[in-house]
Amino acid sequence: MAGPQARQRRGRQIDGWIILDKPQGITSAHAVAKVKRLLDAAKVGHGGTLDPLATGVLPIALGAATKMVPYVMDGTKCYNFTIRFGEARNTDDAEGALIATSDIRPDDAAIEAALTEFRGLIMQVPPAFSAIKVNGERAYDLARAGTLPDLPARPAQIDRFVLIGRPDADHALFEVVSGKGVYMRSLARDLARALGSVGHISALRRLSVGPFEQAASVTLDKLAESIHSPFRDPDLVLPVETALDDIPALALTETEVAALRNGMALSLIEFMGRIPVAANPDGGLVRGLAGHRFVVLGKLDQGMLRPERVI
Repeated sequence: MAGPQARQRRGRQIDGWIILDKPQGITSAHAVAKVKRLLDAAKVGHGGTLDPLATGVLPIALGAATKMVPYVMDGTKCYNFTIRFGEARNTDDAEGALIATSDIRPDDAAIEAALTEFRGLIMQVPPAFSAIKVNGERAYDLARAGTLPDLPARPAQIDRFVLIGRPDADHALFEVVSGKGVYMRSLARDLARALGSVGHISALRRLSVGPFEQAASVTLDKLAESIHSPFRDPDLVLPVETALDDIPALALTETEVAALRNGMALSLIEFMGRIPVAANPDGGLVRGLAGHRFVVLGKLDQGMLRPERVI
């Protein structure tokens, strides 16, 4: 009895976010394991997976912040990536095997014209090497075994897709702002095809996820250097509620906090004059604050305030 309980309590209780600048060459899960080990944290998760090839913003949730991960993953993301024209690879990035070539190298005018079809709400087929499940198996497991999965197209919201550089005829640099679940590898693959060529991503960096931006990020090396005093740097471990900065705040009394923590729904009539103007009364979210303390994420629904996540 004592053994399993001791294992469950292992690690320090740390609540907040580390905005990791993930290095190239490791998985997101590996990055999370490194942060967990460095901080000796009891509970760690991440918001928004990055491929091993990719670098940049990977929000690491500590303790109570793990409850906020779904809301971070729903946030808008910004990327820079480089397409290598003329080479198609089975993973749609530089790590895969070469499967096709093309002599066509589109010029800037052709690229600019093609980009218009990749903005707004589009339909996108995920890469064969992705974590999507097909009949209970991961697509990348099927692909590695030699059976390319037949993945259906699905909606993808692209708010911005622009050409930002052209180092040579073989390469083009882009910036993308997108919604949840959009694959940059698919964008690169499909844009190259639309231009009559083939291509793959040769470099990918994520600049932001929701409210988290690369300016607040920390490398694994810096984190390791700060291991003996990780909380002295206010930019190192960010508060739990940082993930919800774009959600309107609602002031609560201690009585209301206690009721919401017990799972009770409260009538919005009790909050007349306090409901933020920016809050959507039909399914919108609010950050419940007791003084300056973030205590609950609530949902406005059918004239009631219902607890979604309690901290």
